[in-house]
Amino acid sequence: MRFIKQFLTIFLFSFFVLACSKDENTSSPIPQNNTKELTIFHINDQHGKLDNFSKIKYIIDQEKELTNVMVVCGGDIFSGNPVVDNHNEKGFPMIDLMNKVGFDISTIGNHEFDYGEVILKDRFQQSNFQWICANVNMNTIGIPEPNEYKTITKNNVKVTFLGLVETNGKENAIIPSTHPWRVQNLTFQKYTSVINNYAQIKETEDSDLYIALTHLGENTDVSIANNYSYFDAIIGGHSHSITNTSVNNIPIFQAGSNLNYLGKIKLTIKNKNVESLTYNLINLTTYSNYDSTLKSIIDTYNEDANLDEVIGYANAYHSTSQVGYFYTDALRNEMNVDLTFQNSGGIRASLNEGDILKSEIYSIDPFNNGSVTYTMTVAEIKNFLKNSGSGFYYSGGTIEQQGADIVIKNETQEILSDNFNLKIGLNDYIPAVYDSYFTQTPTFLPYTTAEAIINYLENNSSPINFTNYNNYFKFE
Repeated sequence: MRFIKQFLTIFLFSFFVLACSKDENTSSPIPQNNTKELTIFHINDQHGKLDNFSKIKYIIDQEKELTNVMVVCGGDIFSGNPVVDNHNEKGFPMIDLMNKVGFDISTIGNHEFDYGEVILKDRFQQSNFQWICANVNMNTIGIPEPNEYKTITKNNVKVTFLGLVETNGKENAIIPSTHPWRVQNLTFQKYTSVINNYAQIKETEDSDLYIALTHLGENTDVSIANNYSYFDAIIGGHSHSITNTSVNNIPIFQAGSNLNYLGKIKLTIKNKNVESLTYNLINLTTYSNYDSTLKSIIDTYNEDANLDEVIGYANAYHSTSQVGYFYTDALRNEMNVDLTFQNSGGIRASLNEGDILKSEIYSIDPFNNGSVTYTMTVAEIKNFLKNSGSGFYYSGGTIEQQGADIVIKNETQEILSDNFNLKIGLNDYIPAVYDSYFTQTPTFLPYTTAEAIINYLENNSSPINFTNYNNYFKFE
């Protein structure tokens, strides 16, 4: 009997030892496949264009059924479509559609500041997606401070995005290319002053990928790839480029402008490195499928804008430069001045032959710039033209370069002396940028330059044709 008990004791002890040993083996980590899949969709520089968002939503929703998806924007979401720019909540239709599409993140573009600080605050607060920018400080004026970087997680994939905006808006200041009077309370730094502060963010965040989401332009993105090798990819904006290249083993992408294209980056990630990448630039103008619910919302925005009123007639197609000649001539007549100037970058669209719609003028001049007049001597005007380094459309007489000098003639081709006074009219962006040449207090007129052009056309029954003009001057 004692033998049987000893046997049972030994047996049971051995059983439990083996059982425990088996449990320990099965609880040991099983090697996992570290490969992860991700699709990133990206746009940039849509400048208020809405119509193709219904196609974008359809494409993205289809992809979400297959894999992890992130949707990102390279900035400049505003300025370029009067449906957005002249909405009673300026810019809101763009925010609304980006929310409904399901954007995850956007960097700040220079034209995000075009509406001014109060409106930007409202649009930021309405955004369901993240805003990032490492080289701006809102200085506690009420605008929500954007994150310098943000990590987005979709299921098992973590991607950290660093935001950067260009600061080439003014020669003697560090601001983006926007109206200087609309960013007076904000502080900007050059991207080169801050970018290395975030060299270790991928490790700090324990991210699978680290992407620079920039609004700096293609050339600067190339420079970043050459000089800051810690990024896994760069997704950019600002230069309106179609970019799909690799520099220093860092892929760089940009998807054109005006919502004509949607970039699609398909990634396989292994051990926090890109194992494979395929890229597809989807042409939205030829893509046919769309989300019907979102299309209905877009149609309503377009219809409610009421911008299809005919206000004039063009005898011929006008290129952007020819529009510049017409634009300054209309301003001169409407503002009742001797000479008008318009910066070439302020003419944003061409003009088709036939009826001129109110929407076309707002597309040509989307910035809601004010109208101002100055009284200046010919010498002061020459100093501005000679030293600003920029070219301008103009109306009122003739401006010519003769060697190292500038000659300004009136409409009867008489040369004006340097001490002769002229009343000039222009948009208020020009004196804000070139303030060292416009030192006196201007006269502010009670309408924007776009409203001035619309009023001119509504009160001028003659068709326009400026195809034979060449009123452009840049000192060389």
